Amino acid sequence: MHLIPTNEEVISMLRETGALRDGHFEYPNGMHADEFLQVALAFRYYQQAKLLSVGLSRHLRADSEIRAMIKDLSIVTPTTGGLPIAYGVCEALRAKQVYWAEQETEDGDMHFRQYLEQHSGERVLLVDDILRSGKRFSKLRQLVEQNGAKVVGLAVAVYQPNPTAARFEDLPLFYLAKMDAVYYKDAASCDLCHKGVPVQKVA
Repeated sequence: MHLIPTNEEVISMLRETGALRDGHFEYPNGMHADEFLQVALAFRYYQQAKLLSVGLSRHLRADSEIRAMIKDLSIVTPTTGGLPIAYGVCEALRAKQVYWAEQETEDGDMHFRQYLEQHSGERVLLVDDILRSGKRFSKLRQLVEQNGAKVVGLAVAVYQPNPTAARFEDLPLFYLAKMDAVYYKDAASCDLCHKGVPVQKVA
């Protein structure tokens, strides 16, 4: 394993831990795909969690602008599911703090817990285990910026954009692995459905 895991090494690790599965899957938005990735399953294992977190932190340290602000940097994640990698990256970087947003429903607004207040000009790195649609990052960015903080970048273990993924072209995006699943917009256009491959609904 390299100091910064290669794309192939990350994918192999995800398969070994059961985080990456091949098959026929239906996502909550109705899209179908030929694989399902749940990065959180890899974080069940300390060694794998450490390799992913430290590897991502090395990508971040290699960026001169991020490196210059580390001691004042807040690591913020859009869900509690992103906390393992957020804490791992914060520890490896020795950044200032970690906190997270909460969301009552899938389509509801995000908010921070009572007494958690951002200060104007606070520099924030948004971190999660995966970027697929970008919807959570978009909501979190809006929340962070409306409170006067400044988002300086996005970091994920795996970048697996679907065809309708939000774009963040004005922000640097750091990731360990990029994966391109085959997506179908619905059952009617899905080749796997036409072939009669059993489908599994995933959250």
